[in-house]
Amino acid sequence: MTTRLTTPTRGSTRASKKAKRRRIAQASGYYVFGGGLAVMFAVPIVWSVLRSLQSKEVARKGLSWSTLGDLTIQNYLRLRGAGAGFHNYAMNSFVVALATTVGSVIIATMAGYALARTNFPGRNIVFVAILVPFMVPFQGILVPLFSVLDALQLTNSLVGLIIVYLTFQMPFSVFVMRNTFLAVPTELEEAALIDGASTFQIMRRIFFPLVLPGIATVALYAFLYGWSEFLAALIYINTDRKLTLPVALANLQTSAYGEIDLGLLEAGAVFSMIPCLVLFLFLQRYYLRGLAAGSMKF
Repeated sequence: MTTRLTTPTRGSTRASKKAKRRRIAQASGYYVFGGGLAVMFAVPIVWSVLRSLQSKEVARKGLSWSTLGDLTIQNYLRLRGAGAGFHNYAMNSFVVALATTVGSVIIATMAGYALARTNFPGRNIVFVAILVPFMVPFQGILVPLFSVLDALQLTNSLVGLIIVYLTFQMPFSVFVMRNTFLAVPTELEEAALIDGASTFQIMRRIFFPLVLPGIATVALYAFLYGWSEFLAALIYINTDRKLTLPVALANLQTSAYGEIDLGLLEAGAVFSMIPCLVLFLFLQRYYLRGLAAGSMKF
């Protein structure tokens, strides 16, 4: 028995080369487009870092090649003595953001499980009622909310600020967690119930690993909201030592005679973005999976 060797024809060789060139062009386009987006997002950060390392006098002249050698950490040293102490403002923001994050994760996880996995009368009505604050602009209820906090003696208090943040963060958090629980197959829960597992064991051993992307999404959004929110902190806090970082940065924006202190302002902005960048880089893989899971069902 003899084997017959076939040689590729000229047409098939030309087609394979054409397909290879198409793959190379697609890959090149992908990397060029992705690199362009990366540069577009990185330039403002690099710009802010360079501006924060310029002295007050050099910052007035603008950023140029001649001023790149005049870099100093003097602006970051000046932050320590700004107002009641920049570390104090940062700690206030961190406490508020952390409490908002922990509270949002705990409440939204329990509410999401109840709305997705239990059948009780009026379940859909409760879910819609939770989403109602989505439709109410925060600016429209500033005065009534101030009256409520004042009656509860929670104005000029970080606790009152945390309650406000939890209230307005909760609709999104519950929405994400409910849809994340709905994406988990019911067969897993039924098998665990047959094996005699309790509700707590089901949550810890089955649901928690599967809904971790949703929890990461809720935590990320809650922390960013609590860390960067400005209007409520400006209105409900009136003591300098209790100010949060965004309000403190607004106060640092102007120096004597209304002059904008660009170097000090940029140093504060760079300092305030570090926790957000670190948290996003740490949770980004869970965050992307959580957004995809949260959009599967409504």
